[in-house]
Amino acid sequence: MTPIPEMKHELLYHERIVRSVANATREDARQLMRLAGEIPLRTEVETFPLVDANRALAALKHSQIRGAGVLVVGRG
Repeated sequence: MTPIPEMKHELLYHERIVRSVANATREDARQLMRLAGEIPLRTEVETFPLVDANRALAALKHSQIRGAGVLVVGRG
């Protein structure tokens, strides 16, 4: 097989930041889930109606979303 030529990441996705994702085994996930059951986890989610997708993207761009931003269909 011929190697895939190198390409700048921003040409593909127009991202300014590349965040890494750790590789984990199934046992790592099992241990994480056991630990998660033992400690109080609090998630933070901010929902946006789909019609406000541009506002959600602007908030994301300016780091104004704490936790996860979710687009919701059927609200608005």
